[in-house]
Amino acid sequence: MTSGGMPRRMGRSEAASGLAMISPTASYAILLLAAPLALIFIYSFLTDGYLEIIRTFTFANYIEAWTNELYRVVMLRSLMVALAVTAATVLLAFPVAYFVSFYVDPSRKSLWLFLITIPFWTSYLIRVFLWKVILGYNGVVNSGLLGLGIISEPLQWINYNVGAVVVTLAHAYAPFAILPIFVALEKIDRSLLEAGQDLGESRFMTFLRVTLPLAMPGVVAAVLIVFIPTIGDFVTPQLVGGPEGRMVANLIQLQYLKLDNYPLGSAIAVSAMMIVTVASLFFLYLNRRYLRGPGS
Repeated sequence: MTSGGMPRRMGRSEAASGLAMISPTASYAILLLAAPLALIFIYSFLTDGYLEIIRTFTFANYIEAWTNELYRVVMLRSLMVALAVTAATVLLAFPVAYFVSFYVDPSRKSLWLFLITIPFWTSYLIRVFLWKVILGYNGVVNSGLLGLGIISEPLQWINYNVGAVVVTLAHAYAPFAILPIFVALEKIDRSLLEAGQDLGESRFMTFLRVTLPLAMPGVVAAVLIVFIPTIGDFVTPQLVGGPEGRMVANLIQLQYLKLDNYPLGSAIAVSAMMIVTVASLFFLYLNRRYLRGPGS
């Protein structure tokens, strides 16, 4: 009885010590993250009044958010832009991470990672402004094409649209995608790749059957790291998107700061978080199906 109770008491004491260690961080996270989210969720069920919020419970804000054509178009556009940015970023990041992991000399990998993280040295806002200069009417691209005689007048479709938003966001989030994929590739046992080729598999099939499945944790991390903040990005659509490239964050800002409609803005924000959650869970489900194989 006594000997059996000691492990349980030790386990409880270790758990209590662990909880005591993480409680300051957890309390800080709850205070700065969970509390504002809870407040937004509560606001979304209240009624907007003139310069005040009426504490009357209602679903009207969600009905407006999901039935108004403007809001539905903007939310769908935000989802499509986030998916396009995520696909472009991860597809371009994987070859870079693969090259650094498998072909760069180990003594030079730190240098390559250092070069990859250079964009972090500058402000995100400055990088967006740089792309605005590059893609602008009198920007670098148009000036270069005009100088080479390829075009006779500046291109107007390369800026202030959805395409400019996708290009700018893909560049901004590229390092966030490269690093987790690189870490996953570094953990792969190279002997497994050699064993696959010794068994008669081509390098391409070895990549599909061995390398890619083992690198999927990094790919999943890259997808989530890029997709979740992209769909709620505010600065890039504001600066390079124009009217055609505005996203759901710009819509929320309009409701909060310009129209003073906190309940509707909160309902749109909660709706956007629901879309992100559903899309992320669906991707994780597809990833599990892929790892389990076609027969699962």
